[in-house]
Amino acid sequence: MSEQGKGSAPASAAAAAPGSDTYKGWLFKWTNYLKGYQRRWFVLSNGLLSYYRTQAEMAHTCRGTINLATAHIDTEDACNIVLSSGGRTYHLKASTEVERQRWVTALELAKAKAIRMMNDQSDDSGDEEPTSQSDRSEIQGTLKILVSKLDDLSTCNDLIAKHGAALQRSLSELEGLKVPVEGGEKIKAVNERATLFRITSNAMINACRDFLDLAETHSRRWQRALQYEREQRIHLEETIEQLAKQHNSLERAWREAPTLVSTTPSAPTANKGGSERLHKEEASDEDENTEYFDAMEDSPEFITVTATENTQHRRSQSNLSGASGSQPNHWNQDDHMSPSCNDVLGKELQPRRQRRTHVPDKPNYSLNLWSIMKNCIGKELSKIPMPVNFNEPLSMLQRLTEDLEYHELLDKAARCDSSLEQMCLVAAFSVSSYSTTVHRTAKPFNPLLGETYELDRQEEFGYRSLCEQVSHHPPAAAHHVISQRGWTLWQEITIASKFRGKYLSIMPLGAIHLQFHSSGNHYVWRKVTSTVHNIIVGKLWIDQSGDIEIVNHRTKETCQLKFSPYSYFSRDVPRKVTGMVADSEGQAHYILSGTWDDKIESAKIIQSSRGGSGSEGKQKTVYQTLSPKLLWKKYPLPENAENMYYFSALALTLNEPEEGVGLTDSRLRPDQKLMEEGRWDEANSEKQRLEEKQRAVRRRREAEASDAVDEECDYDSGKEYEGYQPLWFHQRRDSVTGETNFVYNGGYWEAKERQDWSMCPNIF
Repeated sequence: MSEQGKGSAPASAAAAAPGSDTYKGWLFKWTNYLKGYQRRWFVLSNGLLSYYRTQAEMAHTCRGTINLATAHIDTEDACNIVLSSGGRTYHLKASTEVERQRWVTALELAKAKAIRMMNDQSDDSGDEEPTSQSDRSEIQGTLKILVSKLDDLSTCNDLIAKHGAALQRSLSELEGLKVPVEGGEKIKAVNERATLFRITSNAMINACRDFLDLAETHSRRWQRALQYEREQRIHLEETIEQLAKQHNSLERAWREAPTLVSTTPSAPTANKGGSERLHKEEASDEDENTEYFDAMEDSPEFITVTATENTQHRRSQSNLSGASGSQPNHWNQDDHMSPSCNDVLGKELQPRRQRRTHVPDKPNYSLNLWSIMKNCIGKELSKIPMPVNFNEPLSMLQRLTEDLEYHELLDKAARCDSSLEQMCLVAAFSVSSYSTTVHRTAKPFNPLLGETYELDRQEEFGYRSLCEQVSHHPPAAAHHVISQRGWTLWQEITIASKFRGKYLSIMPLGAIHLQFHSSGNHYVWRKVTSTVHNIIVGKLWIDQSGDIEIVNHRTKETCQLKFSPYSYFSRDVPRKVTGMVADSEGQAHYILSGTWDDKIESAKIIQSSRGGSGSEGKQKTVYQTLSPKLLWKKYPLPENAENMYYFSALALTLNEPEEGVGLTDSRLRPDQKLMEEGRWDEANSEKQRLEEKQRAVRRRREAEASDAVDEECDYDSGKEYEGYQPLWFHQRRDSVTGETNFVYNGGYWEAKERQDWSMCPNIF
């Protein structure tokens, strides 16, 4: 801070001088949440405020410039200055309040002068593009100053000529007088010098006029050259960005082209609008604000090669390539999947009721994100008071239920005779649960303690699902699904989330269990980390990254899935997922590939061999496979989905009113329902009421626990106080994983049949 004061002192002195057009000094500028305020060298000149990292950078690199003619100047506290112009905002800080006031005075004077200058030149600059107005204003201001100075010189020249003529007349009169010879010679010399002085001053004025004409001519040339270079730079940036997008699109189109020949009637059509490339954000004016992801260094340790019909078992080593390039076969591959897995579900019952296909459009409400987020850095997301503007009208329990969007994969897996083929379908199901998140950047409602959500699709699809919020801090939900088509799924998910300033990390904790009734195969896996980027500035986008290990605890077979994080510099397809299915001995049998927002394919391995070394010196295994087969493909989004929170067809029905549900069901939550109807102000008030009611219940429960501890100490009754107990789930140690988790008690569906909800607490 002392260095700033030293650097600013000369600038302050310059600003105090009347008519000074330049002000320089050190200020602290807000950069990002990692680096905070950074010391920068600021230069105020000709209505433009520019800044540099160091004074030496003034010769070659300007980090940013803001035009004061269109800027708004504000002061937050004793030492802060906020400058905003268009979409650009600078948060600055001075070392002292006095120094801040000097800068504010200089900025206000420069702004007033820039506005006057811009108004004077408005007729000439009306046809210019907005990007060149500041440059033109600066040039015209300079020319105006030069003209003013030239006028001053002309006035001085007239005065010199006038007084010079008078002086010559006086000298001529002196020559006519009778003076000594020596005095006459001196008078004559003075007269000659006065004449030379007048001639010189005239020459100086002419030279200044010539210089001004030359400056005007060259300024127009420089302005045209500058405008041309600016247009070329913008065109080059747009071309590079377009080439990058085309490269990714062409590469992905090349990979997906073989799937277009598929003739399977049951394969849903891809939604071209639902899997667009990631939108690139505009770069900020300073490179330290831009976050880049490095390309992945750990390339796959295996290479797949598709075998043709004539050469399935013999292939020259020189023909091995790094990717599966042949076209996938049709669905009726008898040598790929067993016939039982390929049976078409022909016995599905038709829906008995028409489900809704739309919700009210999302209102377009503005919100000052900075005022809410600046005090939330480093806090647990569940402890941050958030308005419904950041939410979508679904609870976390309903988002958990959305994992069943592609339940037919489990129906198909239940009919598989081969556990390895069954593993492929389970892996595809685990990936499919992320397909709904590609555009869903809004936050679901945090469920209240004891809140439940049921999804009864037994008549249509053969399954029943029940979720309950079993803990509030940390937030944890238990989920149980049973299907008449041969499988049961249960999970307990605890959400750990951290707001990091630029992005939000969501880390689901807990295992997902899936058991098939006929074979007894018991699969266990965990979810990957979700990351929401551009929380403060830019367009929100979500990414999935990490590894999933699926284990069949009965046969000890495994599946390793890798979710590759997005990288602008990577040559891979965005949102890429790769995997391998291996038996209990570790021998690979299937290769999985695809993207978590579109599709997953499997290819059966028929031969393996050791290949060449990779970039890190590791020897890779080359797998020769059959043509890949489509396991899962994302359903297209409903029409107008972009105005309905990007809900899928299933998500649109989750909050639909249902008769006979429990009194704690999420469909009955008032703030969530008000938000869905577009009444966000009322929803915010109702949300605050529900949260305060929940806090009051928690305080009362804590007081009861404290009283119970005191009574135990006084009477030594030996009876311990039982804290909150969920209504439909209880804790039990899992015999497979050894972990303690919540499992379904039973009784909910029986209570629904009796319509007896007397045991349900009043949480709404």
